[in-house]
Amino acid sequence: MRHVIIGAGVAGLASIEAIRSLDTSSEIIMLGEDPHGFYSRPGLAYYLTGELYDKALFPKTREDYARLKFKYQTTRVTKINRAQKNVQLDGKALLSYDKLLIATGASAIPLTVPGAHLQGVVKLDHLEDARLILKFAKRGKTAVVVGGGITALELTEGLLSRGVTVHYLLRGDRYWSNVLDEHESRIVERRLQEEGVTLHFHSELIEVIGKGGKVGGVRLLNGRTFKCDILAYAIGIRPRLDLARDAELALDRGILANEFLQTNDPDIYAAGDVAQVYDPLLGRSVLDSLWNPAREQGRVAGLNMAGQRKSYIKRAPFNVTRLAGLTTTIIGAVGHGHDEDVLGIARGDSETWRQPPDAIVAQGGFDTNHVRILVGEKTIIGAIVMGDQTLSTPLQKIIANKMDISRIHDKLLARDAKIADVIVDFWSHYLTRA
Repeated sequence: MRHVIIGAGVAGLASIEAIRSLDTSSEIIMLGEDPHGFYSRPGLAYYLTGELYDKALFPKTREDYARLKFKYQTTRVTKINRAQKNVQLDGKALLSYDKLLIATGASAIPLTVPGAHLQGVVKLDHLEDARLILKFAKRGKTAVVVGGGITALELTEGLLSRGVTVHYLLRGDRYWSNVLDEHESRIVERRLQEEGVTLHFHSELIEVIGKGGKVGGVRLLNGRTFKCDILAYAIGIRPRLDLARDAELALDRGILANEFLQTNDPDIYAAGDVAQVYDPLLGRSVLDSLWNPAREQGRVAGLNMAGQRKSYIKRAPFNVTRLAGLTTTIIGAVGHGHDEDVLGIARGDSETWRQPPDAIVAQGGFDTNHVRILVGEKTIIGAIVMGDQTLSTPLQKIIANKMDISRIHDKLLARDAKIADVIVDFWSHYLTRA
């Protein structure tokens, strides 16, 4: 039996670990275009700021890989031949498979404005991108950052930490408006401004101005221009679907896969950012672009490839990130599109929160602590915790387990409610009864 994994990300590695947990003898070959193999993509942001060195991005040792007994081959897969059950490498050699996993991930949506090809236009897709950014980022340089989500902010903070003057362009009237509410956006914006970032609202890039083949400035839709040496962009990601499309696998926004991570070809599986996986609880197929779901999908795909029938059940989204230096946990549904389920929003701000039992303090000592909770009829649907993280673990479990919060429902929505205290009391009571 030969298992072939296309992609060297967390989904691919998790699939290998799962296969080996059931099968110690089958051949496993991982194919990846990245010469560095597997490393922590979320860690790239901390590599940019200087908080992590190169080696810290690689959590696995040679001994770890040796125990998994697989071969890693740096190559580009150019074609999947389903009828012959093989893949073509770099347009030449053929490699046969019994079970195939496509875990090719997603790539940054390219910038298409005039001048996007100039030296000094950068993105943050992989390690070589990060190294290129550090090469360009020198004290005294000026950068413009374009994009509205987490990666754009990571680029902003990475450049800022290297002594670069940063201008951040926002198309709308506030930061990340599809996830954060106005109060939360303003918290992030204020912190950025305090760090020295210049924010430009209602600003849309239409051209990167060249100077000797390099970035020399930018032109905006409103006619304004200003000089810069670096243009960093993060305008979204797109699943890498070329191989699957060419192989005539079923596609929507991603590669369609059932709850066992199988595509419409029973010997081909998909996992991670490239996969649109059927969720039996939601009754529809969903894309996910977070690290933990990719790892879990890879694990479930690997178990199924090795012969164990295992369903993937999407957990409540749980993402810990950092926004302008502020640790922020996003749990469940917090953005737009969930209004029909939300009966009320509870919001609390406090300098200190009581420590609940069984909570993990990810980080404390912030000058800003904020929590927003979206309350349904009997459950908490989503939450955002900014700053002190003592509430994030209890809220994750309350939301993921769809705990009945009927007895604290009115307390949460009461005027001037102490939200954190209500959650701590509820969690403490739950633990004493458990």
